[in-house]
Amino acid sequence: MSHIAGHDRSQTLLLPESVDDYVGPENPVRFIDAFVDGLDLAAAGFVRVTAKEAGRPGYAPKDLLKLYVYGYLNRVRSSRRLEAETHRNIEVIWLLRHLKPDFKTIADFRRDNRKAFRPIFRQFVLLCRQLDLFGRELVAVDGTRIKAVNNKDRNFTRASLTKFIEVADAKLDDYLQRLDQGDVSESKTAGSRVKNLAEKIAAIRERRTRCKAMLAELDRSGEDQISLTDPDSRAMAAHTRVAVGYNAQIAVDAKHKLIVEQQVTNQVVDMGQLTQTAAPAKEILGVETIAVVADKGYFKIEDIEACEKAGIEAYVPRLQRGPSVAAGLFRKDEFSYDAASDSFVCPAGQRLHPYSSSLLRGLEKINYTNKLACDDCAVRSQCTSGQFRTVSRLENEGVLDRMQARLAKRPDVLDRRRETVEHPFGTIKQWMNQGAFLTRGLENVRAEFSLTALAYNLRRALNIVGFSELMAAVAA
Repeated sequence: MSHIAGHDRSQTLLLPESVDDYVGPENPVRFIDAFVDGLDLAAAGFVRVTAKEAGRPGYAPKDLLKLYVYGYLNRVRSSRRLEAETHRNIEVIWLLRHLKPDFKTIADFRRDNRKAFRPIFRQFVLLCRQLDLFGRELVAVDGTRIKAVNNKDRNFTRASLTKFIEVADAKLDDYLQRLDQGDVSESKTAGSRVKNLAEKIAAIRERRTRCKAMLAELDRSGEDQISLTDPDSRAMAAHTRVAVGYNAQIAVDAKHKLIVEQQVTNQVVDMGQLTQTAAPAKEILGVETIAVVADKGYFKIEDIEACEKAGIEAYVPRLQRGPSVAAGLFRKDEFSYDAASDSFVCPAGQRLHPYSSSLLRGLEKINYTNKLACDDCAVRSQCTSGQFRTVSRLENEGVLDRMQARLAKRPDVLDRRRETVEHPFGTIKQWMNQGAFLTRGLENVRAEFSLTALAYNLRRALNIVGFSELMAAVAA
């Protein structure tokens, strides 16, 4: 019995009459074609939407946008790889109608229209809203760090520059002393050791000069670090395993784990990003109020207050920090506040009353204490290392009390945050292979991530509602 044999490569075959026969009736590439054709690219901000009357014809923005959406959906992000797909991939050949733009044209299109990809992402979010794919009740916010096109050796902080200058000064002093001392034997060996020292001194002085120039640039700009390859990228925290990169923020609806809002920033920490991410998500979902859950990295009283004013119910674990926490003493949350009497009740059952106030970030900070009760307290050693314990409260801290009451009513909401928002990040980094950006500059990486979020939502929508329903929604 023989194996299945293929056709002779030199034999003429009767192929299908058109390329359309090679693409199945429910192939996702047909939806990409219909979705992009229905977009108003001029309103989104794409350039060269209308062809010029004179000069050499260019590629239509819709064709290049289709290529990018297809590429990100199928884990092909490089402009050179996309160019290769236009020559060999039958789906791309069908999508572009045999057009074969070169890699520079493809790359330039993404760069020239970097601010226009975000509106396209939002158009698909509106389509998902039309299909009722959002619960519009709970949104989870989180961030992840994605590597930039910048090696950690090409990133310098103010501390690292200062340290190098100190080390360089010490080395220069040592080398210069050794040069001054000289060596009688050097005259017998043509001064090779002296020559090597002179070269080392010149190299250290040159690098020290560069470091001084970068330190002066930091002083001029007010920044705390500088990157040479990608100036917008920043050194991330050590626990993120990303040396130099960007902070990608997303808001994910809890119903089907679809991304509602996304943005990329070069801010190292998540603190202060809650309202900036949650407010646009609320707006695009078209609701008056919405619940938003985030981890303790987003805990900032001003941010939570801003959420409340914007009609957003924030659920963020209260971050316990300060000298008492570091010393292992009673935490502030172990003191219960009584709004009726404007006092705190300490773990020993004594009341702490207001005794002084000050300003902190433009807000009144009130200090509470009870010196007499602390004098005879049996648990004072667990509460303070001083003569008495002071607990402070900001004038707007009532917003935290209301949030704590909400958390007590919904203890499972923090677990829902984890299962909701970690899914997109896992998919993006593992399945879509996007552990690093390909472009440089904040606006360029924002364009990249908009395409990534669009591709993620498109894949999820296809899995949830199917091809036919998506096509019907586009046609409506």
